Amino acid sequence: MAFSKVERRQRIKTSIRSKVSGTAERPRMSVFRSNKQISVQLIDDVAGKTLATASSLDKNIEATGTKSEVAALVGKAIAETASKAGVSSVVFDRNGYLYHGRVKQLADAAREAGLKF
Repeated sequence: MAFSKVERRQRIKTSIRSKVSGTAERPRMSVFRSNKQISVQLIDDVAGKTLATASSLDKNIEATGTKSEVAALVGKAIAETASKAGVSSVVFDRNGYLYHGRVKQLADAAREAGLKF
């Protein structure tokens, strides 16, 4: 039986989430990618709270250039927001997306800005 693109991503996402969980000291960095935008959250799964967010829709992020360039800006922004919130290390949750393209750009930019995962 062949799965649609959405069903395939949902299966991968469920598999990742069964293994990855965030705490207050090391929150889960969850990426969401749509056709036009990209956003990321730092989530404490124990308390069920979002500690920090960054999105390509934020006013302080200049959404010009390619989608990969914008993803890199979002990665830098989440690293800065995380350091303000006192978070230096995270668990990466690619949310069922392939670690390629915009997701990889975001992760690399966050690492360069000082976030460890």
